[in-house]
Parts: sequence; C-alpha cells; structure tokens
Amino acid sequence: MMLLGPDDPPPFELVNPDGKACALLVADHAGRAFPKSLGMLGVDMGALDRHVAYDIGIEAFSRRLAERLDATLVLHRYSRLILDPNRQLDDPTSICAISDGVIVPGNARLSREDEAARADAFFHPYHDAVAEQLDRIAARCPAPALLSLHSFTPVMRGFARPWQVGVLWRDDGRIPLPLMEALRRDPEITVGDNQPYSGRNEHGYTIHHHAEPRGLPHVLIEMRQDLIAADAAAEAWADRMAELFAPILADQDLYQPLQAVA
Repeated sequence: MMLLGPDDPPPFELVNPDGKACALLVADHAGRAFPKSLGMLGVDMGALDRHVAYDIGIEAFSRRLAERLDATLVLHRYSRLILDPNRQLDDPTSICAISDGVIVPGNARLSREDEAARADAFFHPYHDAVAEQLDRIAARCPAPALLSLHSFTPVMRGFARPWQVGVLWRDDGRIPLPLMEALRRDPEITVGDNQPYSGRNEHGYTIHHHAEPRGLPHVLIEMRQDLIAADAAAEAWADRMAELFAPILADQDLYQPLQAVA
C-alpha cells in the first residue's frame, strides 16, 4: 500500500546538508502535512493549528538554529496525528485515535497492514535519514552530537507550565548540564530539568534509538510554544539558544563516545 503519491511532499527535509558542525539537529514534529491518500483523517481543521498536530513554532526555530550553528537539520514533514516518529512503533501513542481530547476517526480500527504502510511512508525514511546523516558526520567527528528539538503547549490539563525551556536527558549530562547552567544565568528564564516531560521515560524514540546506543552526546530541548509561535520570535529564541550552545559544541572533547569519557 503506497501512501505517498507524486504530488505529496517527501517525509523529511534535509536543511543545510553541508553544515560543518559536529552536530545533527532533528525536529520530529516540525510538519503538519497530510498525504492525499489519507485526507485529514476526519479531524476538524481547527485541530491542525493545535499542538496535537505538530510542534508549534519549532520549524522556524530549528531552521534558524541550524543556520546559526552551521549544523545539518532533518525535519519531519508530516503531522504527528498520522504517526508519531518519536515513538516506538508498538507504543500505543504511536498512532492515536484520540489526542488531548481531539478524536481522530481515521486512526480507529487500523489493520496491521495499515500501520505497516504508515511506518514505511513516514517513520522508516525519516529515521534512515537521521542515521545516514549521523554516519556522514561521524566520518569527521568520532561521536556527533544529536540535538532533538521540540515545543510544548503552555497549558496542559489545566496546569500552566512555568518553564520557558525544558531540557530532557537521562544518563549523559555532557550537553544538558552545562546548558542548564548557562540558561539559569538568565533571570528571565525558568528552566525545566526533565520538565515538562522526562527524558528518563521510554516515549522518546529518536534519542534512545540513535544517540544512546552509540554513546553520542545528546539533549532534547522543549521550547514553550507561546514564545516561538511567530516566526520572528522563534528566530530570536534560536539566536539566544545558539549563543548558549556555541561554547558547549566548541569543546572538541565532547565528540567522543560515552564509554571513552573518563
């Protein structure tokens, strides 16, 4: 079953493919495209502007950060309502029939063949591209850094989230710890250490699959959506974050597999 036709955009976009940084940026939820074969999955058009469909503001933020760091970026182009590329394929939240109160009729009662077709169209090509880019960068940097970029809704289930930036991590603190230290020097920024989500759970596929097994330095960044919803604001925050990332990524000792770090 072919879900993507000749008039549909490809599942991912490669930005700044000749970037010189020893780092790869990824944006799992940047896009909100739908292929003609699936239509809009029966979802009301208004839902497509909400966080359930994509990470609001993260595309403009990621593009600018890639430019500032001179890093390659892999952007996922399709809505997370079709399939979430940052989930294990057997995770119940990989293809949701309901997401934060939004019912997705086109995701109900899918067969295994339907699920496999979506994985073939939207999951495997994206992750193959991420792996390919990491291999390419590893030819000149022993252990490239992986920066996974996301955004989060400012209010969830009635709770107003106070953090401007969340830093998600598990065992490897090489990037998260100095980044949080730098963020906390700014009195205007409230930093979430494994908030609003935790990097210690098993929901995040991209980091767990690509970075941790290879011992690559990594971090998952969550930007609050109301701060980056407008392109100009997203780019301004990207400039701000680039200044903080730059000295961390300039340390050549960073680019060694975790097992080689004393």
